[in-house]
Amino acid sequence: MLKIIVAIVVLLSAMLAGLLAVAATKPDVFRVQRTASIKAEPEKIFALINDLHAWVAWSPYEQKDPAMRRTYSGAASGKGAAYEWDGDSNVGKGRMEITDTSVPSKVTIKLDFMRPLEGHNMVDFKLKPQGGSTNVTWDMHGPSPLIGKVIGLFIDMDRMVGKDFEDGLNNLKILAEK
Repeated sequence: MLKIIVAIVVLLSAMLAGLLAVAATKPDVFRVQRTASIKAEPEKIFALINDLHAWVAWSPYEQKDPAMRRTYSGAASGKGAAYEWDGDSNVGKGRMEITDTSVPSKVTIKLDFMRPLEGHNMVDFKLKPQGGSTNVTWDMHGPSPLIGKVIGLFIDMDRMVGKDFEDGLNNLKILAEK
């Protein structure tokens, strides 16, 4: 019986070591990016992104937990505007602050998650006129610590978060094209 227990412990230890070794080979940074074409002027779309109060109308995370607590601080919009949320397990808890804007082509946001997992990322929204439309790119990137790499072996973050970005860009499209 003792031999069986030892064998199981050795096998589980080897599996864990192998999992950690594979995870350690993954990139130290991650990126999730999606782009949509919106038939609206960049200024109109920019205003919806640059004002964190407007996110309630288009952010997919607002729909995941309509009862989440929200707190706004800093500037009314643009650089220095901040938004904190505390919600259920679908949205967690975090804070974002606009750190830079370039009217009407770019909004940069520092994004900090406190739960369910701590994370510190950057988000860029880039708007580029294209004929009668505007190409809007939503890009999130940041460090990928070992725990993130291990989780990434089982959960495709690009697919999971990318779907939220696609939904958000679609909501933004509907709102801006009205």
